[in-house]
Amino acid sequence: MTEKTQTEKAEEAARRALVEEVQADFEARQQERRRLERGWELDMNFLCGNQYCGINAAGEIEEEEKSFGWQPRRVFNRIAPVIELRCAKLARIRPALSVRARSDDESDKRAAALSAAILSAAGERTGLDNALSAATVWSETCGTAFYKIMWDNDGGGMLAQTDDGGRICEGDVKVTAVSPFEIYPYSLSEESIEAQPSLIHARAVSVQDIYAAYGVKLAGRDIDEFALSPYSASAHTSGGSVRAKRRGYEVVIERYVRPTAELPEGRLTVIAGGVLLYDGSLPYVNGDNGCRTYPFVKQTSMPLAGSFFGASVVDRMIPVQRAYNAVRNRKHEFLNRISMGTVAVEEGSLDTDDLVEDGLRPGKVIVYRQGGKPPEMLTLGSLPDSFEREEETLSDEFSKISGTGDLTQDGQTFSSVTSATGLQLLVEQDEARLNVCYDSIKQALKAIGRHILRLYRQFAAEARLVRSSCDGEKTGLILFRGADISSDEVVLESDSDVNLTPAERRNVVYEMIDRGLLSDDDGKLSRHTKNKVLSFIGYGSFSDGRDISRMHAERAAGENQIMRTGDADVKDYDDHSVHIEEHTAFLLSSSCDGGTEARICSHIKLHRQKIKEETNG
Repeated sequence: MTEKTQTEKAEEAARRALVEEVQADFEARQQERRRLERGWELDMNFLCGNQYCGINAAGEIEEEEKSFGWQPRRVFNRIAPVIELRCAKLARIRPALSVRARSDDESDKRAAALSAAILSAAGERTGLDNALSAATVWSETCGTAFYKIMWDNDGGGMLAQTDDGGRICEGDVKVTAVSPFEIYPYSLSEESIEAQPSLIHARAVSVQDIYAAYGVKLAGRDIDEFALSPYSASAHTSGGSVRAKRRGYEVVIERYVRPTAELPEGRLTVIAGGVLLYDGSLPYVNGDNGCRTYPFVKQTSMPLAGSFFGASVVDRMIPVQRAYNAVRNRKHEFLNRISMGTVAVEEGSLDTDDLVEDGLRPGKVIVYRQGGKPPEMLTLGSLPDSFEREEETLSDEFSKISGTGDLTQDGQTFSSVTSATGLQLLVEQDEARLNVCYDSIKQALKAIGRHILRLYRQFAAEARLVRSSCDGEKTGLILFRGADISSDEVVLESDSDVNLTPAERRNVVYEMIDRGLLSDDDGKLSRHTKNKVLSFIGYGSFSDGRDISRMHAERAAGENQIMRTGDADVKDYDDHSVHIEEHTAFLLSSSCDGGTEARICSHIKLHRQKIKEETNG
């Protein structure tokens, strides 16, 4: 009994030491990147219109004082429209992932087709589209955003219901956007997320959600949303903060350690409120070659050499925005002086209090001392041209820094360029600055696709159905298990042409039709090609005609798989030419054993005999 008590005490001491170690590690990383966080908060302030604030010597955001009490400090926010325009252009990248087989082998083709169907269905169920939009806003505002790809045991269809009213579900993948405030890397100078020795994901979570996930009841407290520390009212009285208070929350700290020789499966430690919630191996086999790695994908707006976090275009526009506000306010001050006037009054000649209160309104009777000098308006001249020139210069600076020089705002461009090719070149040059962001989103989508496939492979042990749309023409159900997914045998690629609008893509298709690139050997469009074209240009509802040739090809493909283990019958209603072509392609593209090859060759002979009989008959 004594030995058991000592063992429990030793385990309790080990858990307490682990909690203290993780907490100390988290606080050290917080302190290390404190200046970065304040920069992100300053970017968010300027984006939402709170533009008279800055970072003081102590590293905190505070409101800037007025030089004179009468000076106006209006905000002429040019940053918000720029970010809206950049996000609108980046919205062309939708979470459309295709899967390309590594080779022409039939097994690779089947793996690619299954993976493509799973990704197409998962993109709708996992909230990938919403996560992409939210992450793009974070990356454009703060420079960096993250995706967390995890397995949700409460997702998917319901398998059974427990006695207490609970649900047992089949589970599904979940993709969420994570702000940079929640990610704490081991090294701020290591660019790659996979090369980080460890990674901390800290976020404020309600005590109810903590209890539902881990079965541990915590008291909860008021948490600063971004600083992830106890809420302090004094930190929000300066007028320069966008933080918010979360009531009844605790900070959940998840520390991920990548696999090493000592920890081949890595390590995940979760603490909250000084309590150890979980300690074990990394939960997901989501790395290359069946390894475990971090369930995060990084996306940056503008990558920086030697920095884990990227740069934000908002940060670069802040000095220009300050100067623009100053010019516009001084311009309005000058205009107010001209319109309202500045009155010169001889001392003691009249009641100045009445003049200050009422001004020189039209029809006003001014009574001044006999022998004194009546009040007069000072002549200030006209608005200097330097104001207009400086305002135009700063407007050009916004376009140059942000890379969003919208051609529609410049009429002179269209008057000087009349050729369609020239206009297209101008559009491409106008969006060239966004190509880095485009590439970051595409790479993130590829990584997310690999994570999704590997999570299904790990957790979808039981057979499950996925709804698949084949080329936008028909919808069917595919039955698969996790073991059927070979994610390492496919290549993921984003099938979105970032520099082409939907109208431009349709024009490309029309040009291909006019040049005969989509026609068959007889110079005609097959029904299968017509259906594909209609689906591609957004009129798939008109392609409801049955593609008989395709149906025969699909039947022949099914016969190919049957003949791996047995014989397949030749039907009288088969299109024998299509079947022969499909079976021959299977022999040339697959590594078949001797038995399979002999059966398919015999099957082809039967089709040829049928063709001869129909010809002679």
